Amino acid sequence: MTKTLLAEFTAREGAEGEVARLIREYAQKARDEDGNLTFGVYTKESNPRAFWIFEVYRDEDAFQAHLKAPYGGPFNAALAPLIEEDASVLTFLDPLA
Repeated sequence: MTKTLLAEFTAREGAEGEVARLIREYAQKARDEDGNLTFGVYTKESNPRAFWIFEVYRDEDAFQAHLKAPYGGPFNAALAPLIEEDASVLTFLDPLA
């Protein structure tokens, strides 16, 4: 079964450009992962500082491999001081049967 999640965070005022740069680089690496099916990055139309990332992985093992990727830690460390939340807010999703 696929592993699907929505990650949300809000860039601090004035940091949205740097956040966008970081997430573009990270997104490309995540999309290149063998088990990644979707890694879509969005901003909210009414608030371009609000970032939403829709991720789908082949299965739980692919998601765990994503979490262990060597570029994840440095990305999160660089992102943390640029966003309002302590970390990305993750919402795991199940398909409607």
